[in-house]
Amino acid sequence: MLDREGFRPNVGIVLLNQKNQVFWGKRIRTHSWQFPQGGIDRGESPEQAMFRELHEEVGLQPEHVRIVARTRDWLRYEVPDRFIRRDARGHYRGQKQIWYLLQLVAHDWQLNLRATNHPEFDAWRWNDYWVPLDVVVEFKRGVYELALTELSRFLPRPEQRNRYLRGGLRGHERVSAPMAVDAPVSQPAALDLPPGGSLVGGLRTPLASRGEP
Repeated sequence: MLDREGFRPNVGIVLLNQKNQVFWGKRIRTHSWQFPQGGIDRGESPEQAMFRELHEEVGLQPEHVRIVARTRDWLRYEVPDRFIRRDARGHYRGQKQIWYLLQLVAHDWQLNLRATNHPEFDAWRWNDYWVPLDVVVEFKRGVYELALTELSRFLPRPEQRNRYLRGGLRGHERVSAPMAVDAPVSQPAALDLPPGGSLVGGLRTPLASRGEP
């Protein structure tokens, strides 16, 4: 389903954990990593497509997440001819996307990359919110930057625990302290793979150009 300008409607998903780290998925049988995304079917709203893709690609249900924000307008990118099927050239130009910022309210173990018979990812990890754009396939970098920048204003306050000196509190008592909303997350994300998942290679490879560009 293309619009009059040759762009296919699509949704992208930025999934946060409680530390404002983002879900980063490894495309199946490749060394490439990206955010979940997928096309909007005829008759679907962007939100309906987002929840369908969320289940198909990472196995989550609507009750497992909270919608934090979405981009106001469509973000477009054009796909180079070499990535377009020959019979679609001249008609298909690329994707126009609505991006959603979601926060996981369930447990990590509820992520399921094998929720369907056609998995998109075979491994995943939590990554810093500001993903390095040099690991994103070149023609998508502008959209990633626009989406992350627009959605960053809505990042929730992650819980941060501070340790007080023993002289001030008994033992090692800890209390929660809020973090500034717009403070960037700069600590490296810990590797977190689901049962049976494997991490091949690293994040310094370009995103997949196969499947749905």
